[in-house]
Parts: sequence; structure tokens; C-alpha cells
Amino acid sequence: MSEYRNRTTGEVKTQGQWRSANPNTSLPRVWKAATLDALDLDPVLRSPAATVGQYQTSARDGVEQDANGNWVEKYVARDMFADTTEDGVTTTKAEHETAYQATLDAKAAEAVRKQRDDLISATDYFALTDVTMDADMTSYRQALRDITDHVNFPYLEEADWPVKP
Repeated sequence: MSEYRNRTTGEVKTQGQWRSANPNTSLPRVWKAATLDALDLDPVLRSPAATVGQYQTSARDGVEQDANGNWVEKYVARDMFADTTEDGVTTTKAEHETAYQATLDAKAAEAVRKQRDDLISATDYFALTDVTMDADMTSYRQALRDITDHVNFPYLEEADWPVKP
């Protein structure tokens, strides 16, 4: 969605909003320099989101001029959590972050367990009474069962998974 900044007031609106603000003016579909000059507007260019740390988000914070004099979107890093008080009970920012991380860890662990269960199921036919399971397959299936004890659990990399024989 294209945005434009008024050179005089600094107000930023979308093209549709500027059209609505000028109902008695016939405006072309594509706005070129002459149209922008007539409306006293500058285009607002897209810019990358802010670099964020853990437990932060990138939030739009207006517009600013870049080194070339262009107006660009301004983004800032904001903390996801803050101290809160509800019914006289204060929860600290650190407690919010810990609870959030616990939720992320639980979801990651659930996904790993699902993948592990699928891999074990894919080899269940080796465990039938009329099939002799070799030692390599037995070791592979045991390694899958033990994956939750891995040092990187629940954030496993491909190399952390046992290789099917």
C-alpha cells in the first residue's frame, strides 16, 4: 500500500486517503512527480524492519528521512513484555519472558515428539512377530525413543537425528 507524506503538515496517508481528502480533484491512477508536486506530497518508501533481539518485535514508528533525503518507513525494536499488575499481583517482565519461552519450548517439544513417533511408526513392521529385527534397526528405534534426552532437545538440528539403517 503506497503512502505519501504532506510536505507542509508532515501528515502521512495512503493514496486512497489522499484521494478522499481531495474529492473535487480528478487524479490520475498512477501518481508521477507532477501529481505529487500539485498535491504537495512526497512518496514514503518501504524500509526494512528493525533488527530485534530475543523477546522483541519490530514496530512501525512513523516515517523519517534517509541519507538521500527520501521519506522512508521508520521501524523500532520494542520489548514484547513489561511488568504488569493485575488485582494487586505484579508479574515482572522476566516472568512474562520465562512463561513465553516455556510455551515455545513446549510447542517445539510437541513437534519433535510427533516427528519421532512418525519415524518409529514407519519402522513398526520390523517389530512384527514374523520379522526378525536386526541390531541396527533396534538401535535406530531406541535412539528415536531416546531423542528427548538429547542435549539439544527440543531444538534439534538435522544432524541430531539418528540415521535410519
